[in-house]
Amino acid sequence: MNDLAPLLTPEGRALLDEVRDVEPAQELAVATRLRRAHPAPLVSAALAQARLRQRAVAKFGAEDAGRMYFTPHGVEQSTRASVAAHRARRFAELGVGSVADLCCGIGGDAIALARAGIRVLAVDRDPLTAAVARANAAALGLAELIDVREADVTDIDVTPYDAVFVDPARRGGRGRIFDPESYSPPLSWAVATALGAPRAALKVAPGIPHEAVPEAAEAEWISDGGEVKEAVLWFGTGTPGAVRATLLPGPYGLLSRGLPDPAVRPVGRYLYEPDGAVVRAHLVAEVADALGGGLIDPTIAYVTADALRPTPFATAYEITDRLPFNVKKLKALLRERGVGILTVKKRGSAVEPEELRRKVKPQGPRSATVFLTRVAGAPSMLIGHPARPPV
Repeated sequence: MNDLAPLLTPEGRALLDEVRDVEPAQELAVATRLRRAHPAPLVSAALAQARLRQRAVAKFGAEDAGRMYFTPHGVEQSTRASVAAHRARRFAELGVGSVADLCCGIGGDAIALARAGIRVLAVDRDPLTAAVARANAAALGLAELIDVREADVTDIDVTPYDAVFVDPARRGGRGRIFDPESYSPPLSWAVATALGAPRAALKVAPGIPHEAVPEAAEAEWISDGGEVKEAVLWFGTGTPGAVRATLLPGPYGLLSRGLPDPAVRPVGRYLYEPDGAVVRAHLVAEVADALGGGLIDPTIAYVTADALRPTPFATAYEITDRLPFNVKKLKALLRERGVGILTVKKRGSAVEPEELRRKVKPQGPRSATVFLTRVAGAPSMLIGHPARPPV
C-alpha cells in the first residue's frame, strides 16, 4: 500500500466496508468478483487494509480498528490503546494541555492524548505514515485536536507546547535495535529535547539498562495483561530518580522504596511469580516485603512465603512438591496424579517448556504447573497449581 488517497474516496470507503469481514481463504474469490466493477489496484489495497484492520483489533479494539487506517509497520510498532490511554492520563494529571508527539507513527498515542482533551502536534517524516495518522485523526473525529505534520522531528520547534512525547524507531533493516544511541532519533537527542521542555515522556524498550536511565528521569515499566509492553522515561514530574512499575488494566502502581535484596529462604507453601514489569523495574524486593516472603535463590525472581496474601503485582501458586531436576521422576509423579494439562514455567533453567512437555507426555484429567528453576543454586522442579485467593 503506497498510496492511501484512493481508499479515502467514497468508492474506497465502500470497498472497505464490503471486505471488512473477508477471511483469507475467501480473498481470491472476492477479489475476482470485485475487480469486475472496481480498479484492480484499489481492490488489492482494500483487501490489504482489511487484513491490517483485523490484525489491529488486538491493539485498538474492534470499533476503532474498523475505522482506522494502517500500514504493516504501523500495526506492528504502534502503542497498544490501553497503554497509550494510561500515558495520556498521566499527562493530563500533570496539567498538560498540549503535546508535541514526535515520531507519531500512525497516530495511536496522538489519538489517546486527544481523547484526554490534549491538543497534539503529531510529527513523522515518512509521507505515507503521516498521511495515515492524518486519516486516523479524521476517522475518529479528532482532527480539530490533532495537527499532523510531515517533517524531520529534529527540525521541530517544541517550545510552544506544554510537553514533548518521543517514540524513537527501535527497529532497523536488521530487526530490533538494542543500543539506545542507534534509535532514530538517538536517545541522547530525545533526552536533550526532554530536558528543554516543561514536561516530557520518552518511550524506550523495556530492556533498557537501569544505568542508562538519566538521573533527571523517572523510569516507569508498563505491563498490560501480564505482558511487559514498554518503559517510559518521564521528565518534569517532580520525582527525578523514581522507579515504578505500572500494571494494566487497573492501573496498579508500585514505587521503589530502595529496599535491599530480599533474603533467600526455604521454599514455603506458596510461590509468587512477580509481574514482568515488577521484575524489569527491579522491584521484587518491594513485593517480597509486602508478602512477608523471601527469594528461593539470590538470582531468581521467584518469591516464596508461608501465607497467601492478595497482591496485583504477582501471581500466587500453592506448591505441593519440590524435586531435584529429574525428568523421569517428574513423569512418574504426573502419571501417578493423572495430570494431563501441564503448564511449564521457567526461570534460571536451560530446558525449554515444550521439550519437557514432549518428554513427560502428560495424560489424564487433572492439571498442574511445574516451575523449572534453581533453589539455593540447585536445579529444581516445583510442582503446584494457581492458589485460590483467601476468603
